[in-house]
Amino acid sequence: MSSTSNYSTPPCAACKFLRRKCLPSCVFAPYFPPEEPIKFTTVHKVFGASNVSKLLNEIQPHQREDAVNSLAYEAEARLKDPVYGCVGAISVLQRQVLRLQKELDATNADLMRYANYEKVNNNQERNNFQYGRRMVNSGYCNYSSAWNNGISGGHNNIGTDNCDGGR
Repeated sequence: MSSTSNYSTPPCAACKFLRRKCLPSCVFAPYFPPEEPIKFTTVHKVFGASNVSKLLNEIQPHQREDAVNSLAYEAEARLKDPVYGCVGAISVLQRQVLRLQKELDATNADLMRYANYEKVNNNQERNNFQYGRRMVNSGYCNYSSAWNNGISGGHNNIGTDNCDGGR
């Protein structure tokens, strides 16, 4: 028996797709694991393995993962929409943001109208209370006149507001 192990790491998705041996120095291996073959397939269809390899070799190692994720996103978008790609998705999202912003502005305007309506109603109620009036059956009742009538009329109106129509 040989002293070397019979176990080896499976080839990355790129090397498996390209049918080549996956070396330890493979630039694709960290970003296209064997359990994600579709990721490399879509990127390869749109950009080509050679272009992706060149790109990954030209950028800093700490930027490669973000670059591969961007390439994968762009490739998926390009396969779904060959004309616009991810720009089409961005346009759809921008229109949605504008529509939602208009809806939010309209809702805020409604809230302001409601707040101003409540403010006006609260001020009217405060003014009515300050002047001795209150609303009864959609009409005003003047406490001061009821009190004055009770005193000057010689009868006791305490506990009544003289707003019940003489009941």
